[in-house]
Amino acid sequence: MKITIYSLKVCPYCVKAKNLLKQRGLSFEEIMMDDWSDQQWDDQEKKNGMKTAPQIYAADKLIGGYSDLETLDQKDQLVSLK
Repeated sequence: MKITIYSLKVCPYCVKAKNLLKQRGLSFEEIMMDDWSDQQWDDQEKKNGMKTAPQIYAADKLIGGYSDLETLDQKDQLVSLK
């Protein structure tokens, strides 16, 4: 399953999310949002309702942020994303 994480360089939750995915043996595509324009941020917010990072998708479906990923991990150790 394709996993995409939208993240920022200086974001502890982005780092935690990437480390958790790596610990579970899941590869992911990372899209850095640091240099995004206000319009790109607005478009992303309209797409998913989120104003924060990270924003994590599995098969183009929004999982949410780090806490959502952590909750999913506690339920099934991210097996559902493999």
